[in-house]
Amino acid sequence: MITINENYLKLQDSYLFSTIAKKVAKFTKEHPDKKVIKLGIGDVTLPIAPAVGEAIKKATDEMLQKETFRGYGPEQGYDFLREKIATYDYETLGVTIEKDEIFVSDGAKCDTGNIGEIFGTDNVIAITDPVYPVYLDTNIMAGRTGDYDTKTAQFEKVVYLPATAENNFVPELPKGKVDMIYLCFPNNPTRNRTYQTRTCQMGNLCKRKQSHYSI
Repeated sequence: MITINENYLKLQDSYLFSTIAKKVAKFTKEHPDKKVIKLGIGDVTLPIAPAVGEAIKKATDEMLQKETFRGYGPEQGYDFLREKIATYDYETLGVTIEKDEIFVSDGAKCDTGNIGEIFGTDNVIAITDPVYPVYLDTNIMAGRTGDYDTKTAQFEKVVYLPATAENNFVPELPKGKVDMIYLCFPNNPTRNRTYQTRTCQMGNLCKRKQSHYSI
């Protein structure tokens, strides 16, 4: 008999950003005179740069011609793109990198979920709180989080690292042993730059404890 991954049943009813959007819409309707500073999903608010728009148009025109049409790309990304990334994103900063060290994926959200497939489900994870929902949800689906406690609104096996006004939105280092740390920096409304120091501290902690961390 085919069975399902019952960890999916532990996902909470609503996606965080959709919940925020509903609350913002309700508040705006009830208080039309109030200006809302939105701290939810990081959506764009301005048009793309003209150079980007022209490049998209050019690429579209190429897809309309048999001579320049492209189907599936190489699994690591097109050579011309990887070469440009090496030149303009790294060499201009004095960093030497070969194109075979560059992998062009389909986006950070997929990578965040996929990288967890490398690690066992018995690993203990720590996440900043608040955190980008994908960091938590992918681990729920993988079976690393344990059950959800409705009283605390937390998962029993997850180590939460609060980022609040009380600690200037810079979470403390985890007290116990953890195997994977999701930092989600910066994730505060203050433009606080001390997270850079904490990022280095987290990295050093992971090296000492042989943990993996994702920023």
